[in-house]
Amino acid sequence: MDAEIATYWRYIASSLDRMVECVAELDEAQLGWRPPAEGANSLRVLTVHTFGNAEENVLGQLGREDVPRDRDSEFRAAAGTGAELQERWRALRPLMERALEALEHDALDRLHDHPRRETLSGREVLLVVARHAAEHLGQAELTRDLLRAAGDGRQSSGGAASGST
Repeated sequence: MDAEIATYWRYIASSLDRMVECVAELDEAQLGWRPPAEGANSLRVLTVHTFGNAEENVLGQLGREDVPRDRDSEFRAAAGTGAELQERWRALRPLMERALEALEHDALDRLHDHPRRETLSGREVLLVVARHAAEHLGQAELTRDLLRAAGDGRQSSGGAASGST
């Protein structure tokens, strides 16, 4: 894999790996819990939406695959367990990695007509995915911690919030 592409991928994959760690052991009720704040999303919604963004951009925009995406439905995701989300990531991760391995360095300068943004270079597409995944990872970690504080979540063996900055 091109060195610059690999750098973006390292941060994207790390954020998504950590997000899956947040949800893997949770049941449907825990995944559907939302913090008591207007506009807050559940861990399920955050995860499904973040996967959708990564898939659309990496496989669709950069990999030039047909990736049908209904972004609005991601915010209505209402069923599924942490194990199912973990399995989705296990299937999606190698597809994304292979798509990025197939890219040459000049793909970073190639322009893409994004469905919700202006025309972006491949480099900007990867930056969008990395930023988006990191943003929602932070929200997921906070949501998980609020779930635990509300008494609806399982405590990790360490007790304190996990993850590093």
